[in-house]
Amino acid sequence: MLDLRQLEALVALSRHGTVSAAAQALGYSQPTVSHHLAALARATGAVLLTRAGRGVRLTQEGRALAARGEEILGLMDRAEREIGAMARAEAGRVRLAAFPSAVASLVPGVLALLHERHPGLVVELVDAEPPEALEALSRGRVDAALSFSYTEGEEDPQGTRTIPLMDDPLYLVTGPDGIESIAQGGQCRWVTGCARCHEELAAVGRSAGFDPEVAYASDDYVAVQGLVAAGIGACLLPGMALRAYRHPEVVVRPLVGECRHVAIVVDAAVPRPAAIDALVGACRGAAGAVAPGDPQGPAL
Repeated sequence: MLDLRQLEALVALSRHGTVSAAAQALGYSQPTVSHHLAALARATGAVLLTRAGRGVRLTQEGRALAARGEEILGLMDRAEREIGAMARAEAGRVRLAAFPSAVASLVPGVLALLHERHPGLVVELVDAEPPEALEALSRGRVDAALSFSYTEGEEDPQGTRTIPLMDDPLYLVTGPDGIESIAQGGQCRWVTGCARCHEELAAVGRSAGFDPEVAYASDDYVAVQGLVAAGIGACLLPGMALRAYRHPEVVVRPLVGECRHVAIVVDAAVPRPAAIDALVGACRGAAGAVAPGDPQGPAL
């Protein structure tokens, strides 16, 4: 394998014409440059230089290797600059999986902060519910996953670290003539969402003394509200979903003491790449800017 310092000496000689000028350009002594050139000739088995009066000149083989050397040293310099920029989160690409309501209400703030703080960092966004997002993270298909859980203090999935971001309150959402409290939940049918949301509805129902009769299920919180507004049933929705979209004909009531815990999940290995730290910081900043209380989403 060629030694880069030896190759650098040959390129400098090609550029500057003499060993003394090459040494001056590199900040080496003349004997050091001569040593590198001789070592390179031995390593390649080629005659790279020939005497020309009191100096030397490159042979055909020397000129060919110097030309390739220019390319190699240029690529090395480019690689060093690119890696340096990535290490400072000034450039690079990070892949983020996020569940739909986070994509609509949290991720825009994340992207805005990243653009402000790290304009050279590119985010690839993947829309996925938590189980699929965590599976993608474990297989290396994404670098981080926005996830949520209804149980506080759950054990981190193997090989990952969960970083809490915010608590997202739950709301009872009904049509104008629907039930007025969760205690009346046995008097209506229900529209539910993803598997985790369905499990939470069942848990809330058990606590209130009823077994929810599920009429429809959809991961689309816009469709869920449409069904509720049409009188199909009631539903539980988190504040993030209602901030992103709120049907004009639904009635929203806070569900006291119930929320989901939103977090960003990353690989547990440390130290983390600077791009991941930048993403985590932006997620924390965006989550902190989400106002608690009644989620007044646009009535479309």
